Amino acid sequence: MLVALLMLLPSWVVQAQEPDDGALHLSGDLATAVDSLIVAQGDSLTPNQNPQDTSRFKRVKVDLDHVVEFSAKDSIVMYGRKHATMYGTGKVMYGDIDMSAAQISMDMDSSQVHAIGVPDSVGELTGKPVFKDNSGEYESRIMKYNFKTKKGYITDIVTEQGEGYLTGGITKKTEDDAYYIKDGRYTTCDNHEHPHFYFQLTKAKVRPKKNVVTGPAYMVLEDLPLPIAVPFGYFPFSEKYQSGILMPTFGEDYSRGFYLRNGGYYFALSQYVDLALTGEIYTRGSWGISAQSSYARRYKYSGSFTINYLTTVDGEKGDPDYSKMHNFQVLWSHSQNAKANPYMTFSASVNFATTGYARNSLSTYYTNAFTENTKSSTVNLTYKIPDTKWSISSTASVSQRTADSTITVSFPNFTITMSQTAPFKRKRMVGDERWYEKIKVSYTGRFQNSLTAKQNEFLHKNLYKDWRNGMSHVVPVQATFNVMKYFNVTPSITMNDRMYTSKIRQQWDPNASAVVRDTTYGFYNVFDFNFSVGVSTKLYGFFKPLKILGKLSDKIQMIRHVITPTVSFSAAPDFGAPFWGYYGNYDYADANGDLQRVRYSYFAHTLYGNAPSGKSGTLSFSLANNLEAKVKSDNDSTGYKKVSLIESFNLSQSCNLAADSMKWSNLSTSILLRLTKGFNLNLSATWDVYKYALNSSGNPVRVNKLRLFNGGGWGRLASTGTSFSYTFNNDTFRRKDKKDKDKEAMDKKSARQRQADGEENPNDKDKDKDNSGQLTDLELDQYGYAKWDCPWSLTCNYSVSYGYGSFNYDKMEYNGKWTQNLSLNGNIRPTKNWAFSFSASYNFDTHKIAYMNCTVSRQMHCFEMSASFVPVGPYKSYNFHIAVKSSILQDVKYDKHSSYNNGVTWY
Repeated sequence: MLVALLMLLPSWVVQAQEPDDGALHLSGDLATAVDSLIVAQGDSLTPNQNPQDTSRFKRVKVDLDHVVEFSAKDSIVMYGRKHATMYGTGKVMYGDIDMSAAQISMDMDSSQVHAIGVPDSVGELTGKPVFKDNSGEYESRIMKYNFKTKKGYITDIVTEQGEGYLTGGITKKTEDDAYYIKDGRYTTCDNHEHPHFYFQLTKAKVRPKKNVVTGPAYMVLEDLPLPIAVPFGYFPFSEKYQSGILMPTFGEDYSRGFYLRNGGYYFALSQYVDLALTGEIYTRGSWGISAQSSYARRYKYSGSFTINYLTTVDGEKGDPDYSKMHNFQVLWSHSQNAKANPYMTFSASVNFATTGYARNSLSTYYTNAFTENTKSSTVNLTYKIPDTKWSISSTASVSQRTADSTITVSFPNFTITMSQTAPFKRKRMVGDERWYEKIKVSYTGRFQNSLTAKQNEFLHKNLYKDWRNGMSHVVPVQATFNVMKYFNVTPSITMNDRMYTSKIRQQWDPNASAVVRDTTYGFYNVFDFNFSVGVSTKLYGFFKPLKILGKLSDKIQMIRHVITPTVSFSAAPDFGAPFWGYYGNYDYADANGDLQRVRYSYFAHTLYGNAPSGKSGTLSFSLANNLEAKVKSDNDSTGYKKVSLIESFNLSQSCNLAADSMKWSNLSTSILLRLTKGFNLNLSATWDVYKYALNSSGNPVRVNKLRLFNGGGWGRLASTGTSFSYTFNNDTFRRKDKKDKDKEAMDKKSARQRQADGEENPNDKDKDKDNSGQLTDLELDQYGYAKWDCPWSLTCNYSVSYGYGSFNYDKMEYNGKWTQNLSLNGNIRPTKNWAFSFSASYNFDTHKIAYMNCTVSRQMHCFEMSASFVPVGPYKSYNFHIAVKSSILQDVKYDKHSSYNNGVTWY
């Protein structure tokens, strides 16, 4: 029969071929293939046959919509005319349906396919049936499917739906691609055989890529059924952007009771903007609502907007500790793409909240917002006029101090700016630049409206009398000339104009023995100007270290010292004279009956202040220093590199020649050192040059006695300070050997370049292979042992300042006072799944830790766990959280936390 079959193969309708993989492939109609094996008896045609039909095969039409293609790796056995069995990775394809299994049986009479897996030598089932169609992929132990009715029967199904998996049970597939499951399991754990947790489903209906609806279900954790059950379940799946219900989360708060939070409705308004309306409610009377929206337009702008309102109830009505507070928060962030408009930019960063919001919202626990003392908000619009030097900006800003609930609002603010321009410069340059062409002018105009008040008093303030407002105009004119080749001379004149709507007059009331202030409203203009001229140059000095320094002198090629001295003189008239009308006087009798005269400013309360009082003829000196060394270096192509010894060291002081006393200003110094590649030390200081004495009232005052001529040196340190931040991590104290440097150089190459060069990624050399020959994430060291990687980091923020404290009457000097602030932030990951982080601040006045927040987290296969606690300070509290990682089961969690006001006692 095999010989006859080989002779008949060229005339088959069904084609057979053996591809490179050794599997036998057939396509077409199984009935046609079987009928073609029946050879007509006799040499002559029967009377019923068509004389013109020379074919020796009988063709039968089968009622199928598509051609059935099937193949097997080992063999295909056909029984009769309608049945075939495929062994060894059998595969059947019918339209968009693809089925594969270790053993597949086909019956064309009933259009059914039966697929099963086979056990291997150790009894493990291999080649399990896998069914694929447009709805997804399904794996099972036994599968039956009818191509004509599109119905199927499946046992022990495994299919991925959304972020989870449906496994086990008995499943029936209907013609509308719905799956009905009995005794199934739903889990987000990808260990299908033994999931760490799952929901045991009594019955369920699955609509692929749409939803899963279940009957009664209960939770099983590590094969242990838990008393956690639901009467029904609904798991929606969607690949589309659409509106829907936001399921709330539940939990318990120590002071507010059980709660439901973040439940509401999500509105998919358009492809550019969305909206989420959520709320929260507590069993002890507290509640809150929230509206969150995000918006974006590609290449134009993006942002988000949030409004939160919270009513917090503590205690029971009638109790002495009962309180009810109302708080709200407004968050807005907006940024504009640089390509959207080259002339106009709009940005917003709003973080406004009432004083008690951060202390009463669960969302701010264990965050930096919980300890913030100040908040600021800014909205800015800037427009640059095309092809000009003019720009206009408008700003609204709000700043808050939570310590005393003070709010400062500045709105509206306008700024008009003209960048520096040379009005006398010729449009067509011919010859050398003339002296007047170097004159440059700029302009800045500002309008500001501001109010500072307590939170509960803000809305009761008078718009006309309580708000401070004013306008300012600044016009600087300057030029720079080169004199004698080495000197730069810069003359300048600056004109300032201020416009106000009020001024305050003062007079002494002898009956009340107090100053009486009278505010008048109108238009008032304050004008002043000053003239200055400065001369600067540069001096260079070079020297080589002495030979006595040994190897150091050989390594240092040269040291360069650059000195930049600057001398300037500025002058201005006395704008406190009665001619200008900016200052007033009043007389009063002191305790001894002597008449005293006091000068005061009419505009001390204004935004931009008053014109300066007193003549000014100030001679200023400054000296800037820079010290660099040129040392030998093997890493530089030139063989040398420059090292900064002192990046800058500056000194400055001035003398007012027009003053009758106290002519000298304090000495100001600053130094900048580049200690390491990522750390700079910047230190500034002020030195007091005058002595102190007591006035007639016994209070310390500065007197016209220079310390230089009274045994006190050039000056006494009056104030100084610095701050720095540095991060320590695994690489801080590790020396890189040649292997590490080569590895970094290799990492800098792009993947494309390595592929083009035929090089191997060195990171892959340290990876081990498992028994299957596949790479794992296990890294080995040079001795073949597994590497223990423990990434960590510690960030230190430290600031220190020195200033005058209390006055020492014995020494007739102020005592020094140091102020220090230290904060630490660190994290460590001892293993791949364990992590610890903390943040803390230290109070040097009380010598205690002011605040500390610690968090321990553990990443498990399909769960995550974290514990946060504040062990010290007035906000001692804790929070424990364990939940399923998948967002679709975000409500499968357990939370336990306290409140900062419940008086947690740790020790």
